Amino acid sequence: MLAGKKILIGITGSIAAYKIITLVRLLVKQDALVQVIITPAAKDFVSPLTLATLSKNKVLYNLFDEDTWANHVMLGRWADVFLIAPLSCNTLTKMATGTCDNLLMAVYLSATCPVVVAPAMDEDMWHHPAVKNNIETIKSFGNKVINVGYGELGSGLTGEGRMAEPEEIIIYLAENFFIKGVLKGKKAIVTAGPTYEAIDPVRFIGNHSSGKMGYAIAEALYENGADVILVSGPSHQKINYKNIQVIHVVSAAEMYNTVHDNFNDAAIAVMCAAVADFTLTDPSTQKIKKTGDGLNLQLVKTKDILASLGQLKNPNQFVLGFALETNNAEANAINKLNTKNADAIVLNSSTENNKAFGADENEVVIYGKDGTQTAISLQNKKNVANEIVTYIISKQSA
Repeated sequence: MLAGKKILIGITGSIAAYKIITLVRLLVKQDALVQVIITPAAKDFVSPLTLATLSKNKVLYNLFDEDTWANHVMLGRWADVFLIAPLSCNTLTKMATGTCDNLLMAVYLSATCPVVVAPAMDEDMWHHPAVKNNIETIKSFGNKVINVGYGELGSGLTGEGRMAEPEEIIIYLAENFFIKGVLKGKKAIVTAGPTYEAIDPVRFIGNHSSGKMGYAIAEALYENGADVILVSGPSHQKINYKNIQVIHVVSAAEMYNTVHDNFNDAAIAVMCAAVADFTLTDPSTQKIKKTGDGLNLQLVKTKDILASLGQLKNPNQFVLGFALETNNAEANAINKLNTKNADAIVLNSSTENNKAFGADENEVVIYGKDGTQTAISLQNKKNVANEIVTYIISKQSA
């Protein structure tokens, strides 16, 4: 989502400045364009050389350098967003009163882009009435403020005033400035992870699905404006956006019922979960003891979620399924597309080079009901998810 976005970061004199090293690295890793300004006091806490190396741009700090004087106007027009982090009490006061005594303040006062701040202070300082008044003042100017956290502070005390973590700042920037509206007003359901079918209270039949692909697709849909419900089987994955509704289930039957409860008004359904094909007819209510030479389990087919949606969907609903195949991959995927009445099938070929389950990378082929084939090369699952969602959007607007 942040690829190509222009992020201007202003660092002030605070011990929390060390976190910005990680922030810059994460932003550049997402292909954002990063430019850094620091105050003279900030140089005592973080190295301009480190920041320049990570951002791949010269770090600016001297208001009167011959080659930076005009930048106080240019940078505030160049950026998509100006983030001041950490925001010290001193710089907060300057922002509230319009004091201009360094390059960062000159850029702030002339900026035409949105400005967001991430304060960092000791708890007593954070709760002082003067600080509270200044926060409200800069909010009245249109600036956004990322809430401080609770935790260990630079003073050694524990309380409120801790600057938000780099990952939290990135999510805030994404949600507040870079969410695309192409799917705004559309509801999307995504399934992810495995299902577990109980044998007894301590054993189950399952598979190796991690849920990574489904979680990435849910976030990609949300980043394009959709209202997303993620129905997740057992998984260690975490969703980054609090506005994505996550419903946790365990069994195939629970997933089936949850999907059907939410499908009627959905525009998009992405069935990415590795749902068990079979479940026990009569799971034991007590732990089965190890007796005899073996154990016979009576299995029956689970309800087919994708096929049921294919029967129910109307022309305004787009249903995409996944197929994990180990042999005859293309033929099996196309057969699934037709028999399930899906609008598209994403083929995962589980091979030596493409492990699919649990891996951080994936390569897939999307087979559309219109006969098209869209290959997505091996790359991290976040990028694969973005390309799948781009495909869905193209069909939504077709």
